[in-house]
Amino acid sequence: MTTENKIKYFLYARKSSESADRQVQSIEDQTRIMLKMAEQNKLNIVDNFEESKSAKKPNNRPVFEKMLKRIETGEANGILCWEINRLSRNPVDSGKIQWMLQQGIIKSIRTNSREYKPEDNALILSVESGTANQYIIDLKKGVKRGLESKLQKGMAPMLAPLGYLNTKTESRGENYIVKDPARFRLIRRIWDVMLTGRYTPPYILEKANNEWGLRTRQTKRKGGKPISRSTIYRMLTDPFYAGLFKYDGITYQGKHEPMITLAEFDKVQVLLGRAGKPRAKTHEFPFTGIMKCAECGSAVTAINKTKIIKKTGESKTFTYYYCTKRRNHKCTQGRYRKAEDLEKEIQEELIKYDLEKEYYDVAIDIIRENNSEAVQQNFAIYENINKVIDESKKQTDNLIEMRYKGMIDDITFTTAKNKLQSTIAEFEQRKKEAGKRAVNWLDMTEKAINFANKACEVFDTTDDFNAKKTIALTLGENWTLNNEKVFIPKRKWLIPIAKFVSLVKTDFGALELENNHIAKGRNTSIDILRPLLRS
Repeated sequence: MTTENKIKYFLYARKSSESADRQVQSIEDQTRIMLKMAEQNKLNIVDNFEESKSAKKPNNRPVFEKMLKRIETGEANGILCWEINRLSRNPVDSGKIQWMLQQGIIKSIRTNSREYKPEDNALILSVESGTANQYIIDLKKGVKRGLESKLQKGMAPMLAPLGYLNTKTESRGENYIVKDPARFRLIRRIWDVMLTGRYTPPYILEKANNEWGLRTRQTKRKGGKPISRSTIYRMLTDPFYAGLFKYDGITYQGKHEPMITLAEFDKVQVLLGRAGKPRAKTHEFPFTGIMKCAECGSAVTAINKTKIIKKTGESKTFTYYYCTKRRNHKCTQGRYRKAEDLEKEIQEELIKYDLEKEYYDVAIDIIRENNSEAVQQNFAIYENINKVIDESKKQTDNLIEMRYKGMIDDITFTTAKNKLQSTIAEFEQRKKEAGKRAVNWLDMTEKAINFANKACEVFDTTDDFNAKKTIALTLGENWTLNNEKVFIPKRKWLIPIAKFVSLVKTDFGALELENNHIAKGRNTSIDILRPLLRS
C-alpha cells in the first residue's frame, strides 16, 4: 500500500458569499473536481466539509475550525481542496495550517495543481499563502478607493430605501439610486400627511397599507408585503429623503432626487418627539406632543375624566392636561389644566392675528407689489449660503496643508475634516432649497396671510380634533406649561402679521384703509410686513 493510500483526507470546499469571490468555482464544482481527482489517484477521503464564509478574517469559519480539531484528534491527516486560498486568505489561519504541516500533524495538502508535504521547503507554502493574503489587501484598497470616489459623487453605497430603487444597468461601481415609479408618490404622500401634524405614524401606516395598497419591493426571496410599524418610523427619521445620507458617521449630499426639503424633515422630527423617536400613545388629544412642563421638561399629556353633575345627575366628560413627571418625579407642577381653559388661551393668541376680509385684500396687494424686493432678499440668502460653503472648503484645504506639514495629528485632522464635510453637504442641500424658496416665496407668504384670515374663526367653531392640532402647530412649537398657564413661542413669520393687524385696526378704519392704503397706510404696512417678506 502506498503512502498516499495511508493518508486519510478531509475534502474542504469553500465559497465566499462576498462579491470578491463570486468568480471562484462553486462548492459543487470544487467537490466534483476533487472527488474525480481522488478517484484517479486512489485517495482515501473520510469526510467532506463545505462552507460559505469569507476567509479574509481569522476565526470566522466554524466548519474550518471543526475540521482542524478533528485532524488534531487523528481522524485525518490530509486536506484536499481546490486551491490553497480556499483554506486561508489571512496570516493567522495560514500560520495554523503551516505549523500543523511542519509538525507532521498534516501529512499532505492536495490541490488541483500540486501537493504540499512536511518535508517541502516552507517558503513555498508561505509564498502562496502570502499571495492569497495580499490579494485581499489589494482588493480592500481598491474597494475603499472606489467607495470614496462614489461618496464624493453623492452616490449612496446602500440599499435604496422605500420609494427609491438601485439601478443595475451601469458599469460596476457606477450604479446609483433613482425614484421608484411605483412607490415614490405614495411615500411622498406619507410625508405630506405626517407634515399636517394631525395624524400619528400608526394611523398613517394603517391608511398606507389598507387604503393606498402600499407594499414593499418584491425580490426573489421576500417582499410584496405591507410595511411594518418599524419601517414607517425608520423612514420618517431617514435624512435620505431630504437629499442627504450618512456613511461611516459622515453626512454626504446625495445625487439622488430629494423627496422632501430639510425644513420638512426637521418638522417631522419635532412631531415625532425628542431625537425623532416615536412616542407611544393610548389616546389622542389635540395638544399633546407639542407641550412640555416648564419646570422639569417632561412631556405634558392629557386624560379624560367623567364626573357626575349633582344638580342634574348627568355624567360629563372633561379633558385635563398635566405633567407626566417622567424626568423628575419631584416636579411641583401637579395641577391639572382644563382643556377648555387651554383653548381659551389659544383663542386669545389667535385673535392677535385675526385679519378681516378688507385688511386681507390690502395685505395681499402689498405683498405682491414687493415681489421683486423679496426675491432679491431670498437670493441674498442664497449667496450667504454660498459663502459658508466656500469658507468650509477653504478650511478643509488648510487642514490638509496643516496635516501635510505635521502641524496636527491624524485624529484632529479626521475629526475636523468630517465636521467640515458634513457642513458642506448640509449647506449644499440648503442652497438648492434656497433657490426654490426664492421662486416660491409669494405662494408661501399668501398662505401665511391666509392663516391669519381664517385660523381664529376655524379654531373657535370646529370640533375637529385634527383641525385644532394643525392650527396649534402652525401657531408655534415647543409649548411649555407653567402654573396652569401655557407659553407658546411665536413663529417669526407671525410677528409682522400681528403688528400689521394691530396697525390696521387701530390707525385705519376699513373704509379709510381701502381708499388711502396707497399712501401712508400702504407705506407703513410695507415696513411692518418686511420681516414676513424676508422669511
